[in-house]
Amino acid sequence: QVQLVESGGGLVQFGGSLRLSCAASGRIFSIYGMNWYRQAPGKQRELVASITSTSVTNYADSVKGRFTISRDNAKNTVYLQMNSLKPEDTAVYYCNALIQLRPGSIPTNGYWGQGTQVTVSS
Repeated sequence: QVQLVESGGGLVQFGGSLRLSCAASGRIFSIYGMNWYRQAPGKQRELVASITSTSVTNYADSVKGRFTISRDNAKNTVYLQMNSLKPEDTAVYYCNALIQLRPGSIPTNGYWGQGTQVTVSS
């Protein structure tokens, strides 16, 4: 059984910073891409940042220059450093990963964390 567990959310003031973590555990052979999504009330879930297994990164325009995604492959963990936070960043943040369970098996990206709330006050 594979689990993704996020941590690091909370309440922060406008302009503040938070660092989210997401650790994958279980019977994992390899993790490929890892992603951070967010969902604000009444809105669709959106992709915030992604990172490949070789640490190539991509960001939504709304967070470029403020957020940084990184990963520690030895710990099966992905991070999201969020700086210069704005009220519009308020959302539940979810991590997602493309995981291969066994050698030769097809990787699947159906693994999600439970989400962590980020609230930015103005």
